[in-house]
Amino acid sequence: MSLSVLDLFSIGLGPSSSHTVGPMRAARRFARELGALDEGGTLTGTAGVRAEFYGSLAATGIGHGSDTAVVLGLAGRDPETVGALEAPEVVREVEESGRLPLDGSHDIDFVRERDVLLHQGSSLPGHPNGMRLSALDAEGEVLVSQEYYSVGGGFVVTADELDNPVPDAPQTPEPFPFADGAELLEHCATTGLSIAEVMQANERTRHSDEEVRTALLDVWDVMQECVENGCTRGEESLPGPLQTKRRAPALRRRLREAEAAGPGLGEHGTLAELEWVNLYALAVNEENASGGRVVTAPTNGAAGIIPAVLHYAIRFLHGASDPAAVQEQVLEFLLTAGAVGMLFKRNASISGADVGCQGEVGSACSMAAAGLCAVLGGTPAQVENAAEIGLEHNLGLTCDPIAGLVQIPCIERNAIASVKAINAARLALAGDGSHRVSLDDAIRTMRDTGRDMMAKYKETSLGGLAVNVAVNVPEC
Repeated sequence: MSLSVLDLFSIGLGPSSSHTVGPMRAARRFARELGALDEGGTLTGTAGVRAEFYGSLAATGIGHGSDTAVVLGLAGRDPETVGALEAPEVVREVEESGRLPLDGSHDIDFVRERDVLLHQGSSLPGHPNGMRLSALDAEGEVLVSQEYYSVGGGFVVTADELDNPVPDAPQTPEPFPFADGAELLEHCATTGLSIAEVMQANERTRHSDEEVRTALLDVWDVMQECVENGCTRGEESLPGPLQTKRRAPALRRRLREAEAAGPGLGEHGTLAELEWVNLYALAVNEENASGGRVVTAPTNGAAGIIPAVLHYAIRFLHGASDPAAVQEQVLEFLLTAGAVGMLFKRNASISGADVGCQGEVGSACSMAAAGLCAVLGGTPAQVENAAEIGLEHNLGLTCDPIAGLVQIPCIERNAIASVKAINAARLALAGDGSHRVSLDDAIRTMRDTGRDMMAKYKETSLGGLAVNVAVNVPEC
């Protein structure tokens, strides 16, 4: 599978890239391929569909909105473009009418409770996030069936593609291909280019410089909108049985009041900048938990870390007085972070259902640390060191969402990892780039640890906090 930085920073709806965005993409792909099989015969002959979830998708699919995501995808909606307000209306109309516009054009009978099945305790062989989609005729017989795997960050592959992956290269050979961090650093050393410049050169085999620039600045715009939306929501609690209290709106009010009052120690000391970092991360992840529009960076569950650290860099380290300079910093940050993200995607995993939260929050922390180190003038060796520090201290992190919701511990975990990424960058900048443990070593360790980790700690809500914290579901 050929990777672009634009694959790692895609736009979609919360609360999960693997469990929401992935199933929506799989369902949309399935619906579109039905129409492409012949001259409309398969699509027009379809009277019903069945969506079956396995593994982690079955265990936490309801809490992650997988059941509604598959409805949106079958109806032809794309996670990149569907609006946060439009999505629930589409699902509501399907539920009330009992009819689903397959691929947006062919109406079929559809009852979510009957046609979306969660096979808890059962898994498909290729990946913990497995699903099977089937088209049925009027007698309920299967016309076409396809298995898909949501492998992290919204990436979706069929069973055949998982077993026989497309070679990881664009049609035009990249000038600086790299399979691991060592090769990336070697390119930088021999050419004198930064990591961001190496990435930009490779992107030219797929996109023009202007296309990459426009797309990444759009990503930054969505990140900023996401923070603002998370700070201005009127609801006191997040959706779901936990009734988790929103904290971003009140925290921003308090921080603004403290700024208006002028400098001073305050009741909690002088960590004001880090409180803003906490705010940025909380706002994004509360918005994600609400099903809002977010950037997968590299996943939805870890979507707050890169925006929080990038906001910190722009606001507190360089100021925002020169828009052109800000844009260049954003591009350098995201291209550098994207290079590190590719290493995780190629050599380990960014799926919580595959390797635990070390693959989501750990990867995002590492990427953010690299991006920050780069915009602060770090050498490629220091950037690699920052990425390694960011990951090393998230190794073994389990994924144990309470009640299957991306709320506790996920939201606070993003805030903590954002601060950790800043510290990782500062530690790396204090050195000369030489260090004992390489980023490649840390990524291999993450992969191996994920393989050893018991399934109950990998986004199933069957272990950890998910079983040790009582959940009182309010009566309707």
